[in-house]
Parts: sequence; C-alpha cells; structure tokens
Amino acid sequence: MDAAPVQADGNSQRSRRYPWVVFALAFGLLLADYMSRQVLSAVFPFLKEDWALSDSQLASLTSVVALMVGVLTLPLSILADRWGRVKSLVLMAVLWSLATLLCAIAASYEQMLAARFLVGVGEAAYGSVGIAVVISVFAPRLHAALSGAFMAGGSFGSVLGVGLGGVIATHFGWRSSFAVMAIFGLVLAALFSFIVSEAKLRRNAADQHTETGPHVEGFRAPVSTLFTNPAVVCAYIGSALQIFTAAVLLSWLPSFFNRAYGLAPDRAAGVAAVFVLLIGAGMVVCGMITDRVGRVDMSRKWSAAIAFCCISLVCLVAGFSLGNGPLQLLLIGIGAFFSGGSSGPTAAMVANLTHQSVRASAFGTLTLANSLLGLALGPFVVGVLADHIGLVSALKLAPLAYLGAIAALLLGKRVYPAGIRKLATVAPQPAN
Repeated sequence: MDAAPVQADGNSQRSRRYPWVVFALAFGLLLADYMSRQVLSAVFPFLKEDWALSDSQLASLTSVVALMVGVLTLPLSILADRWGRVKSLVLMAVLWSLATLLCAIAASYEQMLAARFLVGVGEAAYGSVGIAVVISVFAPRLHAALSGAFMAGGSFGSVLGVGLGGVIATHFGWRSSFAVMAIFGLVLAALFSFIVSEAKLRRNAADQHTETGPHVEGFRAPVSTLFTNPAVVCAYIGSALQIFTAAVLLSWLPSFFNRAYGLAPDRAAGVAAVFVLLIGAGMVVCGMITDRVGRVDMSRKWSAAIAFCCISLVCLVAGFSLGNGPLQLLLIGIGAFFSGGSSGPTAAMVANLTHQSVRASAFGTLTLANSLLGLALGPFVVGVLADHIGLVSALKLAPLAYLGAIAALLLGKRVYPAGIRKLATVAPQPAN
C-alpha cells in the first residue's frame, strides 16, 4: 500500500514510500540479472568434467552474454522509451529467467550456448532502462547516490551468483544452481509487474519541474539529442574510461593473488571477492558523497567524479608498484573502493543533461560506452599487456586510463552550463 500522498516537486499525488519500493524491486531484479549471468563461473569445473569442454568453449558461454549486451543495449533502450519502460523491464526479466531455466536443462554445449545467448538478449537493456525508471521517481539531488547504488548491484549480484551458485552446485548439482537463479528472477518479475505501473510512475514522478523547464506531456525528444550535447558526450566518455580500471580489477585480481601471492585458486578468488565488494560499496558511498557536495551547485558533481578518479589513480599505481604486504593490500583496497566511484556522478550528469522522454536511451548509450571502452576493453588490454610484460606490470599501467577520464570530466564541467542551456531548448513550452 502507498503511504499517504504528500506535496513534493509540484505533484500532490506523490508518495514518500513508493519510490523506495520501486528502487528495491528494480535493484532486486538487477541482482537477479547478475546472479543469472555470473552463476556460470561457479559451475565451470562441473561443465568441464561432464561435457569435456575446452577453456575456449567455457569462455564462449560467458562472452556470448557480454556480446549480446553490448550489441543490443542501445536499440532495446530506444524501444523501451517508445513501447513502455515497465513492460520492457518485465519482459526482459522473464526472458533472461526462462533462458537461465533452459541452462538448467541443457543437454549439450550447443544447447547451453543457445540458452546463454537468450540470457544476453534478456539482460541487454535492463541496466539502462531500470536506472531510468528509478531516477524518474526521485529528485535530482539523489540521482548520483541512487545511480551509484544501482550500478553497484552488478558487483553484489556477481558475488552472490558465484558464491551461492558454488554452494548449490556442490550440494545439489550444477543444474540446481541455474534453476534457483531462474526462479528468483521470475518471482521478482511477477512482483515488479504487480506493484509498478506506468500510471503509478507518472503519478510519483519527481521531475515534473527541473532546471531545464517543465515537462510537456506527450512530447518525445529526438534521439539525436543524446549525441549533440557536448557535456553529455563528455559524461559518456568519462564514465567509460573510469570503469576501465574497475573492470580490470574485477577480471584480474583473482589471477593477481594467485600469481603474486601464491594463493590457491579458491583462496585467491575468495580474497578477490573482498575487493569486488569494496568496488560495489565505493559506488554507493561515492554517490552519496557526490549528492551531498552537489546539493547546492550541481556542477560540483563533476568535481567529485574527478576527485574519485585521482584518488584511485594514485593509490592503484602506488599499490601495484610495491612488493607484497599489508601496505600494498591497503592501497589496492583504497584504489578499488574509489575505482568505480565516478559511476554515480556521471550517470547523474547524463540524467541531468537529457530529456526524460529519452532517458532510458541515454542510459543505454552510457551502458554502450561503458561496455565498449571499459568493461570489454579493460580486461582485454591488460591480458595482452600481461603476455608481454607480466600481469603485475600490466596492472601498474591500467590505472593510467584515469588520465583520459579526468580530461573528459574536466571538459564536461567546463561545458556543463552550455549543456544545460542547450537542453532547455529541446522541449516546447507547455500551453498556458
């Protein structure tokens, strides 16, 4: 049940409680998304033994999901803006959950690959559309914290998927791991469809009046506005280059602890999981810090993003340059905490610089940039460098990507006032 309606942002029908219900359900589905995606890693040894798969075949089962996410994020986000975000989210969640259930009954590598393909199709635009739904019912002063928290769900979901998946597979078989993740996703999809609707979102919308002007009912901004505002382009690039290093840490820290510290693979993965949680926690905390410093002046959110990049750059370069020991772990931990800290601020800038009618498409563009320049490129570049100069040396160089991120964010802050003025000219004035 909704709490009593209150006067907020010019809309007397808004509820204090409903936006947080929307956030909880959307965040839960994001956890289910990444749990379904990453549970595969926990059952690699079982699949390799049962089906005699090569490492390249195992890797393809992971890569096909990332490939579909990268290819389909933007077109599906644009479609969701036109067709309806709530219907799109429910359809996506049902699709990836049913596809995960197909993984549980797959009888061969080919069937598993086809099922994982469908998982990627279902998950492709969930992050971009989900965050657009969440921020639509919260005031702009909370956007950085909410965006950071939402994006951190990927880290938390990955840890849950691998951890729970491994326990379930060990005790009940690897097929049960997929089945449990699928059921979790289907239950949350049902709850989301029952509680969240387009009408309720409109009634609880928090951006009826913003610094860009009042919202005009029925107006849809051109998709071209996602790329013609220099400030928002800077936010895309800055976000992608700052997530480059976070993606490197997520992919290569288990190998680092295995090779540099001589830990067994299971212990190395366990230690790396702690740093993965630090990355997720940092996204949440940095988002909260950003909203506080930018409460009066929104442009300060650019400054916060730049500061987080600088801290992570210094700590990670210094940490990987030191020998093994507590000081190295401390510096890497601090660097990991801030490594994705600019995700919330940059997402908030994207929201603030794009019209609400194409906001899912804007986050789809942001996800595309993050995927191509960060999540996909980072681990690959470090892998190539590691083959030539060694993993530790490659990890020393990876944080230098922050220099590009800092440059993009500095430019974005400089052109931000012009970007706000440009956005204000997009929507027609409402009739009096």
